[in-house]
Amino acid sequence: QVQLVESGGALVQTGGSLRLSCTASGIIFNINTMGWYRQAPGKQRELVAAISSNSNTNYADSVKGRFTISRDNAKNTVYLQMNSLKPEDTAVYYCNTGRSLAGYARGMGDYWGQGTQVTVSS
Repeated sequence: QVQLVESGGALVQTGGSLRLSCTASGIIFNINTMGWYRQAPGKQRELVAAISSNSNTNYADSVKGRFTISRDNAKNTVYLQMNSLKPEDTAVYYCNTGRSLAGYARGMGDYWGQGTQVTVSS
């Protein structure tokens, strides 16, 4: 079955950086688009970034210029490099797959990781 395992969440100060990782199994990773979502307390889950099999990317406006999504197909891993972190970036971050890059504009993929907590202190 599909498994997505996230890591890298932590408590960090405003302006700091973190790199999240998501390692996938049970899929042919190099042909799958991968996405990162986040959910803050009391808010809906939102798409942060997505990367296609040929490394085309989409970003939420709120993270453009600060976050970078990338992938290493040899390691079945997708990354989210987060710089210039703000308190409003505080959320549980989830890895996701099951949609095309264009499809992520319309909805979420079917497969989720367990999430990793990112907390940005002011």
